[in-house]
Parts: sequence; structure tokens; C-alpha cells
Amino acid sequence: MTQLEEQILDLLHEDCRIPLEKIAVMTGTTLSEVAEAIEGMEKRRIILRYSPTINWDRTDRERVEAMIEVRVMPQRDKGFDAVASRIYRFDEVKSVYLMSGAYDLLVLVEAPTLKNLAYFVSQKLSTLEMVTGTATSFVLKRYKEDGVIFEETEKDARLVVSP
Repeated sequence: MTQLEEQILDLLHEDCRIPLEKIAVMTGTTLSEVAEAIEGMEKRRIILRYSPTINWDRTDRERVEAMIEVRVMPQRDKGFDAVASRIYRFDEVKSVYLMSGAYDLLVLVEAPTLKNLAYFVSQKLSTLEMVTGTATSFVLKRYKEDGVIFEETEKDARLVVSP
């Protein structure tokens, strides 16, 4: 990976809407060099998607999010990859991570209602033959995601007066 590619990734990670012209100025390169570097990273699947961070709590959309700790029995000659592949193909699954510690996989899921999420855990995830146990934690409130703070509190600009 080139230094230019690393710089571009940092800029896009901070703001995926940044214009290519601005990236070129910020990296001291030409527009065509930036476009070529981004196209190359997309082809090599380094850049997979451009996605905003959304504060869903400020919308009318109802949704339930949960993090599920999953213990699994890895498959012979395939390890955890085959199990993870089965799990991440479900529409409800947003992310899957292989973890160290008390459980094997951390699965982040989203559903329109609690009933839908419960159905996913009880009828889809828990019934997989390689899943030996789950522990579900519901997201009650998000404070920060991908480096973005959701509820910035205004600082009191008044001077402190003490006796």
C-alpha cells in the first residue's frame, strides 16, 4: 500500500463525501492520481463501501439492535470461517467478528422489532448445528460510533464563581 493510498483512506474514513479535488489538494497530488488510487483500492476490495454514520434515534424509524456473543464448534479443516460465513449471510446480521476470550463470535444484528430479533436468535441463529450457546445484549443507546459522538453537550461558557 502506498503512502498516498493510506492518506486517502484516512480522509475517506473521516468523511466519505469529501470531493476528489479536495483530496488531491490535501495530499499534494493530481485529481487523476487520486481517482486512480481510489479505483485501485476498490478493485482490490480495500474500499468496500461508502457509508454515513446515522443517528437513528433522531429519525422515526423503529429498530432494535443487539450484540450477540456466540459460542460455536469450529468445523474441521475450515475453522471459524465456515461458521461465520453461515451467520453473516442472514439479513439481520450487520457485523460478525472473531473474538478471543469467553465466546468465539460477536454478532451485531438489527431488526425492525423486538419480536423479529427474538425470532432471529431463537429460530435462525441458535438452531445452527455448530452454535453451542448465545448471550444477547440489546443496545439501549448509542453514545459514539466510528469516532462520532452522537449527543454533544454544550459547554457552559459562564465563569465559575466561588466564595
